[in-house]
Amino acid sequence: MAGKTVKSEASTSSSSGNSDNNRGETVVSDCGRRKSSCGYCKSTASTSVSHGLWAHSITVDDYQELLDRGWRRSGSFLYKPEMEKTCCPSYTIRLRARDFVPSKEQQRVSKRMQRFVDGTLDVKKSVETRKDPGVSASACGEASSSVTKKSLSNKNKEKTVGDHITYYLSEQVDNMIRTWSESGQFPCSVQLPKASVKKVSQAKRKLLVEGAEDLMYSSNIAFQIAATIRQAQSIAKDASQSAEDNPLSPKIIAEKLAASLDQLANTNGLAIRACNGHINFYTAATQVSSNEDSHIALGAQESATERKDFSLRLSPVPPQGKRRRLEIRLKRSSFDPEEFALYRRYQIKVHNDAPDHVSEISYRRFLVDTPLLPVQPSGDSRVPPCGFGSFHQQYVIDGRLVAVGVIDILPKCLSSKYLFWDPDFAFLSPGKYSALQEIGWVKENEVHCPSLQYYYLGYYIHSCSKMRYKAAYYPSELLCPLRYQWVPFDVAQPLLDRKPYVVLSDFVLLQNGESSQPLVSENVMEVQGDENYDEDSNDVLVDDEDEMTEPESESSDDDSGSDSCGQTSVEIENGNLGDILIGLNGSRLRYKDLRRAFVPEESYLESQLHRYKRVVGEKLSERMVYSLG
Repeated sequence: MAGKTVKSEASTSSSSGNSDNNRGETVVSDCGRRKSSCGYCKSTASTSVSHGLWAHSITVDDYQELLDRGWRRSGSFLYKPEMEKTCCPSYTIRLRARDFVPSKEQQRVSKRMQRFVDGTLDVKKSVETRKDPGVSASACGEASSSVTKKSLSNKNKEKTVGDHITYYLSEQVDNMIRTWSESGQFPCSVQLPKASVKKVSQAKRKLLVEGAEDLMYSSNIAFQIAATIRQAQSIAKDASQSAEDNPLSPKIIAEKLAASLDQLANTNGLAIRACNGHINFYTAATQVSSNEDSHIALGAQESATERKDFSLRLSPVPPQGKRRRLEIRLKRSSFDPEEFALYRRYQIKVHNDAPDHVSEISYRRFLVDTPLLPVQPSGDSRVPPCGFGSFHQQYVIDGRLVAVGVIDILPKCLSSKYLFWDPDFAFLSPGKYSALQEIGWVKENEVHCPSLQYYYLGYYIHSCSKMRYKAAYYPSELLCPLRYQWVPFDVAQPLLDRKPYVVLSDFVLLQNGESSQPLVSENVMEVQGDENYDEDSNDVLVDDEDEMTEPESESSDDDSGSDSCGQTSVEIENGNLGDILIGLNGSRLRYKDLRRAFVPEESYLESQLHRYKRVVGEKLSERMVYSLG
């Protein structure tokens, strides 16, 4: 896309030794059954039923397997709907990215963003004509007014060529600094400042001895980096080390950056030199244009495979309006005040949340805190270049943060968790656009990590109208709640039209002429919940906003009979629970080694372990640590 760049701040240098066997340890506490009111059918009674686990830590491999058994996470809380009991059965839905076929509407969303970035989109007309249930008339008016005023302001205060160049050069220095951090030349744990390249005034320019070049731009970023690292690592305590010999001195940092940026200089007719810790940019005086009808077009013509080929060119201003710059930045999950401010505005304006209810604590718990143990790039095909873990994907237009996608990147998939966006940009359908970008990301990164093939869209609730748009990402699949097999949505849809809870794999087996277990009884498949749910105004591809509160555990003593995994209850014999991994007082042991400490009357723990083993599966019960404190 013209004017779009993709950045990653996710990977670091600690990538050595990231084999599947040393990605950490999953430790969970069992919260048992959770009953609550339902945010989908708006039931005020405790009709939403799920099983909950609190994850102290979880490996990406274990979480991937939990997703494939119908689990999701909200912060550090893991939950799995009890499909036969809950009012709104929730089916995990996914899409194989390389098979994705965009609909006409999805293509229109991409083209609309393209025109907006190119400066050819009539913003006012787009806002007025867009029939988006996600934005009220007043919000549309505010969006139109805000964006139109900004567009007029930008036209009245159009930047000069020099301003565009300083913006561009600052970005290139930042890219190089980020590359150094990822390669380990800077400490990866230190948050480095952003570079600022400034134009040198005519009075301060110094001609070189040859007289052939002028000093045009300069940056003191090396001083800022040195000070930041020195403060973080307390290097200043070593008074015996001189500034000249210090490997983190401004002078040495500037020289290394200048050398690394030399290719950039050659490409754009600039000369870059380090001088006493400063990074100076020189150019021939005859190359400096004062033509006000020209501006810098950054990456305007790159194809998808050329996005990293940043070039500096002079081109006419687009006749329809100002070209905009769209950046997509991928960063590890962490608290960012700018993101929180955007989230707060989104929740209040789009979801009509009371300001007092949108707190930093709830935001951190919901969208920042993560139990996922990060996996750094391994340099081979087992891990993508950004690594695995929890990420925030920022969408930035002309330096303004307009949307943030909260995602988990796992061995088999990108799992979309939540999206929040600036209400002024609702006319761009940010929910749909971000989904298309995330699908594209999976397709691109499957080349680096062949196991990473799928895009998980969260839960699909057929009885909830606001969820049905997820099936528009074709061809999608739903997870069978009984046998955990993936069933094409086209097969599942007519079944779900009749019943909210269906054992999808039964019908697939019957279609294939194979024998199967008996279908679930009609009384289990009765309609549960209200299908007259008003369509939400959300344009968001994820559905975890109702999981922000702390889980309320309730007794599961009434959980009897057949389980949700298609296994029948059996007596505790012959080590049936014996291989479950238990965590107790910092030790790890199998339940069979712990069992002798419990008298026969104390069967409550074993009852808990039976339910736990059913909901997570035998393999995970023997691998994850079931914490008893």
